[in-house]
Amino acid sequence: MAALTTLELIYVLFSIALSLSGLAMVAIAANAYLQTERREMLLLSLGFSIIVAAAIATTVSAFSQDFRNAIVLLTVNYALTTIGYLFVIASVVGDR
Repeated sequence: MAALTTLELIYVLFSIALSLSGLAMVAIAANAYLQTERREMLLLSLGFSIIVAAAIATTVSAFSQDFRNAIVLLTVNYALTTIGYLFVIASVVGDR
């Protein structure tokens, strides 16, 4: 594998930061669910899990495909991220 360009390295670093912060939010929400058994915390945890999975999959796919098919890659990323955010929204709205 060739050495990463500066831009690719920055992309990887931000992807790692996004993934770690997202996984921290998953852990916090999952812990809150275990303590309270509130449905909202489960939805929040699922939403953040999907968002983090989309971010990780996008980074891995981008490098494995040598950044080809960027439109397809971004479309799938946005679709999964949107689904994740819908879970986050459902957790915030709750049972009103």
